[in-house]
Amino acid sequence: MPSLIDIRRRIRSVRNTEQITKAMKMVSAAKLRRAQDRVISARPYAASLRKLLQDVAGAVVAGAEDTPKHPLLARPAAEQRIQLVLLTGDRGLAGAFNSNLIKASQSFLAERETMQVELLLLGRKGRDFWRRRTVPITDEYPGIFNKVLYEDARQIASRLAERFSNNEIDAVYLLYNEFKSVIAQNLTLLKILPVEIPERENPIDYIYEQPPEELLNALLPRYAHIAVYQAMLESSAAEHAARMTAMDAASSNAAEVIENLTLYMNRVRQASITREIIEIVSGAAALE
Repeated sequence: MPSLIDIRRRIRSVRNTEQITKAMKMVSAAKLRRAQDRVISARPYAASLRKLLQDVAGAVVAGAEDTPKHPLLARPAAEQRIQLVLLTGDRGLAGAFNSNLIKASQSFLAERETMQVELLLLGRKGRDFWRRRTVPITDEYPGIFNKVLYEDARQIASRLAERFSNNEIDAVYLLYNEFKSVIAQNLTLLKILPVEIPERENPIDYIYEQPPEELLNALLPRYAHIAVYQAMLESSAAEHAARMTAMDAASSNAAEVIENLTLYMNRVRQASITREIIEIVSGAAALE
C-alpha cells in the first residue's frame, strides 16, 4: 500500500497537469475565436469566386466552338504524377487531429501505389512523419500555421500551378481537416488542379467589359490561390478546436483522478489512524 506522502505527491502532480491543460484550453479557445471568424469570412468569397468562375467559363464556352483552352483547366490525360498537399498541425495534444490526416495520406498513397505521388507538407507533424519514409517530398513548410497569411498560400498555389502548367505533375490534391464545429472536423480530400468547372443551373448573364477569355485566364490562378488559402484557414481553425476539446477532456479526467486519489488517501489515512488506535488500546490493555 502506498504511503500518504506518495499519494499526496501524485495528487500534486495531477493537479499541476490539470492547471496546464486548463491553460492550454483557454489559449486554444481564444485562438479558435479568431480562426473561426477568419474561416466564416473567407467562405462567402470562395463560394462567390467559384460561381463567378462558372459563369465566365460558361460565357467563354458559349462564344467558342470548343472548350476553352487554359493550362489549369481539365485535360483528358490520365493521372500518373500526383502532388498531394498535406496540411497537418505544428504541435500535438490535439486528439486525433494529426493522426487521422496521416492515416488518410497513407491510404491515399496505398490506393495509388502504381502512380508517382509527391508530397508537399504544410505543418511540422506531417513533415516529421513523412521525413522518415521513402516517399518523395517536393517541399515542406513547418511553422506555417503560426500565422496563416494569404501571401504564403499564394506562393504555394503559384508554385503548384507552375508545375502543373509545365507538365511536371498531372493533378494536385489537398488533404486537410475542414472546420465544422468545436467538436467536429471533416476530413477533406479536394482536387484543385486541373480545375474542373461544373455547369451552373441558372448562370448569370454578365455584361463583360473585357473579353470573357481574359477574365477566365485571370480567375483560374486566383481560384487556386483561394483554394489553398481556405484550406489553410479551415485546418488552422479545426486544429484549435480539436486541441480545445482534447484539453477539456484531459482537464475533466484529471479532476476525476484527483477525486479518486483524494478518496483513496482519506481511506488510507483512516486505516492508519484506526491501526494506531488499536495499537494504543492493545498496549494499554496489556499493561493492565
